[in-house]
Amino acid sequence: MTETFDVIGTPDIPAPIAEAWKSWTDHDYVLRWWGPNGFTCTVADMDVRVGGRSLVCMSAPEWGFPALYSTWEYTLVEAPTRLEFVHNMSDEHGNALEVEGIPRDVRHVITFEAVSPEVTRLTVHESSYPTAEARDQSSQGLEECLDKLVAAYR
Repeated sequence: MTETFDVIGTPDIPAPIAEAWKSWTDHDYVLRWWGPNGFTCTVADMDVRVGGRSLVCMSAPEWGFPALYSTWEYTLVEAPTRLEFVHNMSDEHGNALEVEGIPRDVRHVITFEAVSPEVTRLTVHESSYPTAEARDQSSQGLEECLDKLVAAYR
């Protein structure tokens, strides 16, 4: 069996669970936070249903990244507590691309837990990174994205 590496992030979002759910499922919300520091989200075509596929794009032209597209293909949608999808880099039409250093078919499990009426604990679990280096790179990007997500609710 091949060893893989996982990334886990668990921020508390200052929002009720139904509102926090929208951060991963609603176009307007995803546009606010998707992408690490220095990136903006320019596309968030959301099709959140089992078998559906969302297309998102982050951009940092000043760093030489005019458009980095990816897809989220959903395998489980249990509003407002759990999302599961497979992430792949893609072109602007959603066709999967091979990108050096970024693995294909990275599984994501996102859970939402109400810790109070106004606070939701989000757990993002990414799995199937083939190397510790790929995991570490994704971990940094996820941490920055989640910081932006939390800040969007303040």
